[in-house]
Amino acid sequence: MKTSFLSRAALSLALAASFSAAPAQAQGVPQPFSAQDLVTLGRFGSLAVSPDGKLLAYTVTTTDPVSYARTTSLWLRPLGDARAAARQVAVDGAVSDPAFAPDGSLWFLSDGKQGGKDAGTQVWKIAAPAGAGALAVPVTAFKADVSGFKLSPDGKRLAVWGDIARDCPTFGGCASDGNTSQPGPGTGRLYKDSTGFVRHWDAWETPGNYSRVFAYALGTDGRVNTDTGRALDGDAANGGLVGDAPTKPFGDGAQVAWSADSSAVVYVARQADRDEPRSTNLDLWWAPVNGDAPRNLTAANKATDTAPALSPDGQWLAWTAMARPTYEADRLVVNLLNLRTGERRELTGGWDRSVDTLQWTPDGKALIATAEDVLDTPAFRIDPKSGKVVRLALSPAKGREGHIGNVTPLRDGRVVFTRDSIDAPAEIYVGKPGKGATRLTDIAASALAARAPVVTRRFSFAGANGDTVWGQITKPAGAAGKLPGILYVHGGPQGSFNDAWSNRWNPRVVASQGYAVVSVDFHGSTGYGQAFTDAINNDWGGKPLEDLQKGFAAAAAVDAQVDTDNACAMGASYGGYMMNWIEGNWADKFRCIVQHDGVFDARAMAYETEELWFDEWEHGQKTYFDAPEAYEKWNPVNHVAKWKTPMLVVTSEKDFRIPYTQGLAAFTALQTRKVPSELLVFPDENHWVLKPKNSLQWHQTVFRWLDRWLRKGGKEG
Repeated sequence: MKTSFLSRAALSLALAASFSAAPAQAQGVPQPFSAQDLVTLGRFGSLAVSPDGKLLAYTVTTTDPVSYARTTSLWLRPLGDARAAARQVAVDGAVSDPAFAPDGSLWFLSDGKQGGKDAGTQVWKIAAPAGAGALAVPVTAFKADVSGFKLSPDGKRLAVWGDIARDCPTFGGCASDGNTSQPGPGTGRLYKDSTGFVRHWDAWETPGNYSRVFAYALGTDGRVNTDTGRALDGDAANGGLVGDAPTKPFGDGAQVAWSADSSAVVYVARQADRDEPRSTNLDLWWAPVNGDAPRNLTAANKATDTAPALSPDGQWLAWTAMARPTYEADRLVVNLLNLRTGERRELTGGWDRSVDTLQWTPDGKALIATAEDVLDTPAFRIDPKSGKVVRLALSPAKGREGHIGNVTPLRDGRVVFTRDSIDAPAEIYVGKPGKGATRLTDIAASALAARAPVVTRRFSFAGANGDTVWGQITKPAGAAGKLPGILYVHGGPQGSFNDAWSNRWNPRVVASQGYAVVSVDFHGSTGYGQAFTDAINNDWGGKPLEDLQKGFAAAAAVDAQVDTDNACAMGASYGGYMMNWIEGNWADKFRCIVQHDGVFDARAMAYETEELWFDEWEHGQKTYFDAPEAYEKWNPVNHVAKWKTPMLVVTSEKDFRIPYTQGLAAFTALQTRKVPSELLVFPDENHWVLKPKNSLQWHQTVFRWLDRWLRKGGKEG
C-alpha cells in the first residue's frame, strides 16, 4: 500500500516489467497469474481531487521484482481529458495521504529528508501542483512522526495526529514519550491495575502514550506556526479524553473532520481504561481549536459512533452508529445532528444495510455512502430529509458492481471513485451515475492483461433454515475438464468473500494454478441484512458449516468442472477456526486443509485474545468462567480424536488477535495423532501476512501443499 517514471505509459511498462520473474509466454499464450505477479503488481494507495475538479492526485506503490523493496510515489493527472498522461511528482521519500487545500495547493505526508537529515514522517506541500517542476516543501518539522492530517475548510489551520505522551502539551515537544510501563532498571514492562489493553493487534501497549489530535495555525509562509498548537483532548484530570484518536489499530482520517467554519475538529475516540478491551463505545468528540475542553457528542450511546461528516453549510453533522454495545458487527446506521438546534434523528434506520463510508455532496443536498450488498460494495445516494436511499450504478462492468471505494462527488455531478473486483485490483474512474465511467489510471491494468484471465460466476442456493445463501466460483477461463475444488472460507466471521480484490486471500491467484475456487457467504456474512449477520452468534459450528456443505455441493451442481471429490479447504481467522472445526466434523470430504490463524481451543482463546468484546459477544455475551458450556459447544479441541485430514498450519508471532500458541497447539495435535502436517510460522507478521517476501513464501508453501494432495496423491516433491 505503500523509480522515477515520467508518464502513465512508462508506469505501465515498469509494472509489466515487474512480471519478469514469471515464465515467458509460450507461443503467445498468456501465462497464469502467479504469486510473484500478485506480490509485485502495482497497488493504488489513496486519491484527492482539487477544489476546482480539474486535477487528480493519487499514490501508487511499486515493488521491485528482485529485492521486493517497495516504493510509494505521487502522481498527478488532469480530470478533463481521459487520454491525458499522468506524471510523477518529484518527492524525496515515500508519499501517502494526498489532500488539496482550498487554494489548490497539494499537501501530503512524506518521510523525505529536511536539510539533508532524516526528519521522520511530516506534512509537505506543493504550492502550484499543476505546473511542471513544482517543488515540494515541508510544512511541519515536529520531533515526532505525523500519522495523519486534515486541512481546515478555510485553509488557515492544520489538524495533525500522532503518538504523543498524554501529559505533553505540544506535538512531540517533550523529552519523554509518556510510557509508564517501563519503570526500569531492567527491560521488563509493568502494567498496573486498570491499564486496559496490554497488547493490541500486533503491538504491546504503551500506557501514557496515545494517538492525539492537535490543531495549529498556518503562518504566512504556509508552514505550521508551532506557537499556536493546541491539544484537542483537554485536561485529563478534569474530564478530558484519555484514549486514542483516531482509534487503534485501524482508525484513520475518516475519523477526523473539521467544522465548516474551521473553529472545531470532530474526532472519534474511545476512553482508555480497565473496560477498554470489552468496549466498542467509540464516541464523537467536538474539540474547539481555541483549546477549550472537548465535548462528547454521543455520550448517550454506549455502542460505536464513527465516520463524522459535516455538511458544507455547517448545519448538519452526519455519522454512523451502532445500537448494541460490545457488538463490533452491529449495523451502522446514518444519524444526523442539527448543530444549530440540537435536533437528532436516525436517518437510515429502515434500510437494512450497514454503512461503511459517508460524505456529503459538494452542494450539501445529499449524502454519499458505500455499503456491502449481496457480493457487491456499491455507492448509494441518501436524501438527508427523507432518508431515501438510491443505489448508484458506477461500475463500467455489467451485472457486477464489484467493490467501489474512495468515492469523491464533484460539483458537476460526476463522481471520481475506485473499483476493484476478483478480476483486478483498484483503478481510478470518473463518470456520472448510470452513464458509464472512464478509467483514468493504468496502475495494474496493462500488466494484468498480459496474464491468462479467470472467470467468476455467482450462484445462490437454499442454506440453513432454507435461507438464500450466495457464493462465487472462480476458475481459469477456457479450462477443460474437471478442476480440483478449493473451498475458501472467509474470516470475520462477520465478513464476506465479496467481489473484491485482495492482496492476501486472492481467489484469482489460486484459481490460476488450475483450481476451481468456491467461496460461500454463510450465515454470519455481511451484505444480506443484519438478521443474517447475527445468525452466527453463539452458533459458530452450526449453520455456517451446513451452509458450506450445501454450498460446495451447489457449486458442483451449477458448474460440472468443480470437482468436489478431489478438493481441499482453506481459511484464515474465523476461516481458520472453521478449518479446525471441519477437521473434526467434515474431514472425510477433503484431501487436505490449510488453516491460517484459526482458533483451536476456545477456552485458551478466551483468556489470550486482546479485544475481549468480540469473543464474549460471540459466546452469548458471557465470559468463559460464566458460561463455559457456550465456549465448549463449538470448541475444535474437543474433536481432536477424529482428526485425520492432512493440514498445513500457518501462524505469526505478532498476531495478538488469535495468538500463535493456537496454531502451535493445532500442529501438536496433528503431530501427536500422526496426521500428515506442516507448520509455517512468521516471526515478523501479525494476523495478516503483509511483507512481500513473506507473502511469496506463504503462497509457495500453500501451492505446494495443494499440489501434493490434489495432483500427486500425497507424495512429496
